[in-house]
Amino acid sequence: MIPISKSEYISKTMRANKSKNTRPELTLRRALYKGEIRGYRLHYKKAPGRPDITFVNKKIAVFINGCYWHRCPYCRPKLPKSNREFWWSKFEGNVIRDLEKYELLIRKDWRVVVVWECEIKKNINQVIKRIAHELK
Repeated sequence: MIPISKSEYISKTMRANKSKNTRPELTLRRALYKGEIRGYRLHYKKAPGRPDITFVNKKIAVFINGCYWHRCPYCRPKLPKSNREFWWSKFEGNVIRDLEKYELLIRKDWRVVVVWECEIKKNINQVIKRIAHELK
């Protein structure tokens, strides 16, 4: 269960966060197009966990995770200083939900590619190569 913030400001801010067509997602999609990697579906409802990008015929699911909300293992973003118990619970729930999505896809013989926001910023060409490798 997702924790509820006691602060209306925090609740409003969290509701304003986009879940689709985020900046990292749009950046990756532009790079895929430029790299002539096409034939994918966006937010494919029939795939468990509704991945951001899905290559249906190859059964490859790509999740584009924001470093802050999904707790990037590379960046290791810090917890906010106030209301730490709420935030820890919120982030833990996000990570657990992500792992459940990946496991469900893997059990259904899908390959899962997790792309972190920082990877897209630092070396998008490497991310494109990784996706292209999975497609082969």
